[in-house]
Amino acid sequence: MPAILITGGTGLIGQAITRALVDKGYEVIILSRNPEQQKKSMANVSFAKWDIEKQVIDRDAVTKAGYIIHLAGANVAERRWTEKRKKEILESRVKSSGLLVKALKEIPNNIRAVISASAMGWYGPDKIPANSSFNESDPHFEDFLGQTSKKWEESIEPVTQLSKRLVILRTGIVLSNEGGAFVEFKKPLKFGLATILGSGKQVISWIHIDDLVRMYIAALENENLNGIYNAVAPGPVSNREFILKLAKEERKNFYIPIYIPSFVLKLLLGEMSIEVLKSATVSCKKIQASGFRFLYPTVQAAIENLTK
Repeated sequence: MPAILITGGTGLIGQAITRALVDKGYEVIILSRNPEQQKKSMANVSFAKWDIEKQVIDRDAVTKAGYIIHLAGANVAERRWTEKRKKEILESRVKSSGLLVKALKEIPNNIRAVISASAMGWYGPDKIPANSSFNESDPHFEDFLGQTSKKWEESIEPVTQLSKRLVILRTGIVLSNEGGAFVEFKKPLKFGLATILGSGKQVISWIHIDDLVRMYIAALENENLNGIYNAVAPGPVSNREFILKLAKEERKNFYIPIYIPSFVLKLLLGEMSIEVLKSATVSCKKIQASGFRFLYPTVQAAIENLTK
């Protein structure tokens, strides 16, 4: 089986994809700035060096690989969006893509396809009428994440000129017990508090980590998949509905709903609060039309799986 070269392989999504690929018998090569410091915890997983700032990459890893899964990028929600941080978020995506494109141009390789992450941040607030949803043909929004997503996708697009199949997955809120939003949502419930953000009416387009991993593998193995797909589940829900379903599952009836006012979130998060309070209803009909079937199509099914 061909080796899979992964950028961002030590992150939440990268680790989950790596485990699934190894279980299927693939060899995985994870690109790292410090491969010698990485602990090899799984058979069939190795680490190779790359340096985004210096624009260097392990030639042997590129030559050996048959596919690339590109997940690299600074964590958007890790800390406040100062101008310096916003620059880091953008450049970590664009420069890493640029290095991959450069490598594929200069190093003899047998890469068949590149599967690249993108984000639901491409889309702005929900459209009018309210019952409509965003699809892959909608233009990017002119805010920070919209512009970042556009430049991110444009930076990896040149691989198509090298006769490589390119699949881009615009990912929603990932639900996982290993980190990310779901873990943050659960924290106040330890104290019996169901914290609803702002009005709670804003729609969350989410996806269970297992379905996201399966989508990446489908994009890798299904040669008919090409272009951009929304990586979100079929059942988007409001923040309020999500939090109350989670509270019910975790605490039965022993919880108190508490609304965190928008102005408090703006004080705490700064510009990032826009994303927390934004309602974005995103469609997954395109990926479903390709034959992909979700294990967790409803938020209830996802929450039950993650809390059992």
